[in-house]
Amino acid sequence: MPQTRKSPLPAQPPLQGQALNLALATAASVVGFWAWNIIATLSTHYARTMELSAGTMGVLVAMPIFVGSLGRIVVGILTDRYGGRALFTFVLLATIPTVLLVALGGSLNSFALVLAAGFLLGVAGTVFAVGIPFVSAWYPPARRGFATGVFGAGMGGTALAAFLNPRLVALIGYAPTHFLIAGVLAAMAVLVWFFMKNAPGWTPNTAPVVPKLLDAAKLAVTWKLCFLYAVVFGGFVSFATYLPTYLRDVYSFSPTDAGARTAGFALAAVIARPIGGVLADKIGSKPVVVVSVAGVAVLGWLVALQPVADVQAGPVFLAMAAALGLGAGGVFAWVGVLAPDGKVGAITGIVSAAGGLGGYFPPLIMGMTYNPAATNYKYAIGLSLLVATALVALVFTWFFVKTPQKEGAPQRN
Repeated sequence: MPQTRKSPLPAQPPLQGQALNLALATAASVVGFWAWNIIATLSTHYARTMELSAGTMGVLVAMPIFVGSLGRIVVGILTDRYGGRALFTFVLLATIPTVLLVALGGSLNSFALVLAAGFLLGVAGTVFAVGIPFVSAWYPPARRGFATGVFGAGMGGTALAAFLNPRLVALIGYAPTHFLIAGVLAAMAVLVWFFMKNAPGWTPNTAPVVPKLLDAAKLAVTWKLCFLYAVVFGGFVSFATYLPTYLRDVYSFSPTDAGARTAGFALAAVIARPIGGVLADKIGSKPVVVVSVAGVAVLGWLVALQPVADVQAGPVFLAMAAALGLGAGGVFAWVGVLAPDGKVGAITGIVSAAGGLGGYFPPLIMGMTYNPAATNYKYAIGLSLLVATALVALVFTWFFVKTPQKEGAPQRN
């Protein structure tokens, strides 16, 4: 008898409201990242008004990263329980008083108060751990790389902060700039609360928190992705936060000029991140991440050679940003596909926390190893460590990351 060919299953139609909720989540992330980077993008202002050394400045700009990273673990779990709509609203509203406290500390030229405010400002950085499980619930596994990549473009708030904050301070003043950002946070919280909805198939996970964390921690893929995300996203965060200081020290740029270049760096990463997610959907995450970390190693070495601004240095920094964004999209495409149902928030929290912590230590190291007496290569030690870390990540990805299969997921490398 002739064999009958089975007709392919029809594609799952998009859920109603899918695009709107992805757009709202991405916009909320943009605003959260804008606030999260408010101290880093004004580092030159603090260095001048408070007469801070490179090491002290490194501590100040890294503080929000540290708290925001650890807070992602808790917020990711709470998202599984209460849903993205409630957690987005909470994070945006909780960020407002911390922004105002930063404004007070800066107005008083109090390093201690700005540092304490930076500690609390970390809440803004937890917005990422809300969005990944939220948008993953709206999309089928085959399109979660796209969804998480688009949402990841919310880190464009970093570019917005770098470009706007120095200009706003020059135009309307230091305190009014912070008041404006607080107002934007409030407006975004209102939009989220009234127009955002959790996915139709989402159900609250009310399991106890500690067992959920331990369960997620038992998965080998969690820790593999933690390391890779610490390299690619941590590299982006550390560059985006410390680049204004680096450009001032190495190239003697003004705050607005350094901010514009930092914004360009962040924008390149933002554009590359969804591309990394889409490519991961099509060819698998492994080749995307391999290309990313290989590029970071080569470009980190070129940055260490201190190319001449801007004709040589500009393309190098933009390529570095693109490589980091591509890798971040590739790594989180793995998370969206491989995380078991009901555990996406917990795994997202752990992995995104690792990414944030990966961005916490480099500014400290760059500040401590900065050699102001050197004519060239003032940051040679810190950049050499970046190259070495990227090479380790390359070897690790190539030989040790073998993606297990999740039932119903497309084939992965």
